[in-house]
Amino acid sequence: MDVFLTGAALLITAWLFGGMLLFSAGFAAFAFKALAAAEARLLIRRAFPPFYLFVEGSAAVAAVLCWSVDRWSATVLALVGITTVFARQVLMPAINAATDRGDKRRFAWLHSLSVLLTLSHIVAAAVVLIRLAH
Repeated sequence: MDVFLTGAALLITAWLFGGMLLFSAGFAAFAFKALAAAEARLLIRRAFPPFYLFVEGSAAVAAVLCWSVDRWSATVLALVGITTVFARQVLMPAINAATDRGDKRRFAWLHSLSVLLTLSHIVAAAVVLIRLAH
C-alpha cells in the first residue's frame, strides 16, 4: 500500500510541479510575446483563477496521498494549497484593483509578492518530489 501511495503522491506532486512551472515560465511569458500587452493582461487575468484552483486541488490531493507516507511532505503540500487560497482570494483581487486604479507602485509590490509566492510553491513541490523519489 505504501508503494502505491508513494507512487500516486509522486505523480500528483509532479503534475503540480510541472503545471506551476509551465504556467508561470511558459504560458505567461508566451502570452506577452504572442499578444499585444492589453490582450495579454486580459488573458492572464482570466487564466489565474483556474490556475490557482489547479494548484489548490493538486496540492490537496498530493497532501492527502502523502499523509501516511511522509507527513513532512504532506504538510508542505498542504501549506502550498492554503497559501494559494490566500493568493487567489486576497492577493489576486488586490493586484487587479491596483492595475485598474493605475497604481503602479502597489501593483509592482503585490506582483512581486505573488511571484515570490509562486516560486516558493515551485521550490516546495520540487523538494517534495525529491523526498518522495528517495
